Amino acid sequence: MFTGIVQAIGRIAAVERRGDGLRIAVDIGVHEIPDVAIGDSIAVGGCCLTIVEIHGATLSFDVSAETLRCTTGLDRVGDVNIEMALRLSDRLGGHLMTGHVDGVGTVTRMQAVADATDGSWLLEIEAPREIARFIATKGSIAVDGASLTVNGADGARFHVNLIPHTLAVTTLAALQPGARVNLEVDLVARYVARLHEI
Repeated sequence: MFTGIVQAIGRIAAVERRGDGLRIAVDIGVHEIPDVAIGDSIAVGGCCLTIVEIHGATLSFDVSAETLRCTTGLDRVGDVNIEMALRLSDRLGGHLMTGHVDGVGTVTRMQAVADATDGSWLLEIEAPREIARFIATKGSIAVDGASLTVNGADGARFHVNLIPHTLAVTTLAALQPGARVNLEVDLVARYVARLHEI
């Protein structure tokens, strides 16, 4: 489990084809995490992956074809949000997340909030239709592994407010219209919807 409180911005430094999947090497740089081990789960861009090799501040992960099918950003060199798995003694600062990406959304708008004096930005995303029903105003959503509050939802589109701190400590500041992002809907919303289907 994860919380969506991003702990570091890592960089996918190498991508190697392995059968129908990949092995990626993620450099976490100066954000070296001392208590990681092979077999630990780490959220990389919002996707739960297992460490298979450790070389200093570089962690390697195997990414299956199924994971590649339902995510974005793991198959190329670039910056990614990093979060270690939640411990039972940790504070829950974001919301409960599994690291199982539900779908890939598309950024439709990224702009400074006109009347905000604090430097906030509005991020609008179009979600896949099949998961849009789980996204509700004032609910939680994970975008590339960052826990955010939905400010408004209309059909398949929703928007969030990004405060300067979030922009500074995640990869979200680099998003532009057309960018694709990993989305994980609120776990509770998914279970409530399932109960209504039975």
